[in-house]
Amino acid sequence: MESNYLLALYTKTLRLPFGRQIFSRMFASKAPYFKTIKPLITELRPNYCELTFKKRKAVANHIGTVHAIALCNGLEMAMGAVAEASIPKNLRWIPKGMQVEYTAKADSDIKITAEIPADAWQVGDIQVAVNGFRADGTKVITGHITIYVSAKPKR
Repeated sequence: MESNYLLALYTKTLRLPFGRQIFSRMFASKAPYFKTIKPLITELRPNYCELTFKKRKAVANHIGTVHAIALCNGLEMAMGAVAEASIPKNLRWIPKGMQVEYTAKADSDIKITAEIPADAWQVGDIQVAVNGFRADGTKVITGHITIYVSAKPKR
């Protein structure tokens, strides 16, 4: 069994019918704005998360592409999942900032990835690489989310 609580929950729910959907809904409920994109976490392992969401009217803008905030919601959710699934037990994290570039029109379903170097887990700032892709593999958004990592207080 996984020692990390989030990875253990992910592994456990994958054994259930519709396990990915169940896990994704549970995780998305941690921050209500995550639910607006109806994400599906397709892969979660230490230092890597991948999720998808469908292009639909609720996440479309006036020109018919996925709007910027929906993309950023996906990036932030993937970052949060990978951070929670990867951080050592003696540390805690909080988001500090996000920097993104929109590189192409997001005119299809979207795949989001978040990745953290395995050796990055120490006190201070960590850059989490985040990217979004169209169904054809074209990168539509790229950037990084800075998280601040500190030691948990002694209890």
